[in-house]
Amino acid sequence: MAAIAERLPFGLSGVIPPNVVGYVLINLCTFCIDLGLLTLFHGVFKVIAPVAVTLSYGIACLVSYAVNRILNFRSHGALGTQLPLSVAIFVVNYLVFLLGMFEGLLALGVEYQLARLLCACCEGVFLYCCMRWLVFRDASTGNAPVGPHHGSAVPAEPAGATAPVTAGPASAEPARTESARTESARTEPARTGPASAGQATAEPAAPQPANAPGAASAPQPGEPHPAVPARREGA
Repeated sequence: MAAIAERLPFGLSGVIPPNVVGYVLINLCTFCIDLGLLTLFHGVFKVIAPVAVTLSYGIACLVSYAVNRILNFRSHGALGTQLPLSVAIFVVNYLVFLLGMFEGLLALGVEYQLARLLCACCEGVFLYCCMRWLVFRDASTGNAPVGPHHGSAVPAEPAGATAPVTAGPASAEPARTESARTESARTEPARTGPASAGQATAEPAAPQPANAPGAASAPQPGEPHPAVPARREGA
């Protein structure tokens, strides 16, 4: 029904909900069923008019209830509560519109075809209101228009809602930092190994020249060794 409601001309798709479109289509079909059964009962089987009208109307109402429940409103309410309420509504509609209003219009001199059409319009509005807000009040789909102004609306985020955290470059930064630290720890000994070994090894002392002051010169071959002064006693 929503697909049909979206294609309504003259901007009606933004005004008429889908379940109204479904209700009109379904009740047009049940109205044809009503007239067909009335012709069958009264014209073929020669059933008296009041009984034929009641039988055809009752069967059409049951078909309308079942199809609207399943296909249009898609209600999941208790059948034991909805069905008796629907029967009571159909009885009120029958007494008020099909008998009372119809007979009243005939008494005012209105043609019976026009009188039946006016009654059908009134009972259609009455039955839709009763189904929408009484019988199928648990239905939550198809109650709002589906036009372009309604379908394109973005639902507002509830208050206090936070954006979901997604795994992106920011969340991958700690892992990259940790891997960089591990890699630098592995390569650091290779970089500092030769330098530390060179620092720990003592450099060989440079040879001093022979004529440097304070340096002891070794005796040349053939030269007498210098005499060592004897130590004095008591020194």
